[in-house]
Amino acid sequence: MNRQHQHGFSLLEMIVVLVILGLAMGLVLARGPLHSPRLDAQVAARDLASALRVARGRAIAEDRPVAVALAGRVYQIEGSAARSVPSDVTLTGNEAIRFAPDGSSSGGVIVVQAAASRVAVLVDWLTGRVHTQEQP
Repeated sequence: MNRQHQHGFSLLEMIVVLVILGLAMGLVLARGPLHSPRLDAQVAARDLASALRVARGRAIAEDRPVAVALAGRVYQIEGSAARSVPSDVTLTGNEAIRFAPDGSSSGGVIVVQAAASRVAVLVDWLTGRVHTQEQP
């Protein structure tokens, strides 16, 4: 008896595997995008701090005052396009922070909040230094 062995998968095996993959993908997609409010607040605070540092650098480089204005969930460096934070994030605190040509600023605190997470963006008035600090 000379039996030939066939290698590969039968059509039924392929259909079963495709059905299982389809069910798994359906479960993953039904759950929705994975993100946390805490991470949203941290990212928004980092982006805002970065924009404040850019404004300070621009004030020094261009030897003129540069302001960053906040309104609701939007902030804008003077002369640049406005940027917004995610819909679940709120900004509270100073409505504007102004940087002088020597690097100093008007100073202030902007609180970035999402759900139970709060991050403060602190701007030192004397040095213009910008840093973030998680709040309890």
